[in-house]
Amino acid sequence: MIKLVILGLLMEGEKHPYEIQQIVNERGMNHYIKMAKGSLYYAFEQLEKKECIEVIDIVRDTNRPDKTIYRITEKGEEAFQDLLLKQFRDPNHISKPIYAGLAFATAGNQQKLAAILHDKIQETSHLLELMQMIYKKKIGTIPRSQLHILAGVMEHAQTEINWLTRLRSDALNERLAEIGTEIENIQINSRLP
Repeated sequence: MIKLVILGLLMEGEKHPYEIQQIVNERGMNHYIKMAKGSLYYAFEQLEKKECIEVIDIVRDTNRPDKTIYRITEKGEEAFQDLLLKQFRDPNHISKPIYAGLAFATAGNQQKLAAILHDKIQETSHLLELMQMIYKKKIGTIPRSQLHILAGVMEHAQTEINWLTRLRSDALNERLAEIGTEIENIQINSRLP
């Protein structure tokens, strides 16, 4: 995914790696794309070796490290299109670390689990508020496709809060081991477009 981000941002114009990192942060992409600084520079090296990007300038400043400015090549534009289509085709597998723990929650201290779930609800609520703020701030400055990302993150966060709240209630009420009762208040839109 990191190569898609680099190539996509270079499609907008020439940039250096640190500038890419700044744009990712400014656009709030760092909340839904994991990208370590070291892996960013490594990905730039790999893309350059594959001739997907090329150096067009090195800006030297006595007080700062050199800035290597890159641009996307024709081969890079083709690679971008391939990566973009691949990303859209990749199947969505729902997998979360909490699921492994939840499978054995009946053997755990449900009050301690409820406390952890409370913290997770707070963290997710904070993320939702942050995404709402970014969304409002970015209307009129980013393409609609990027607003859809923020909208999706907000909707997922709200669903996560609803689920965690239900789960916490069951843990507080020592209901995680119950058998034969349905989960209350499941919100599913069964109408398909």
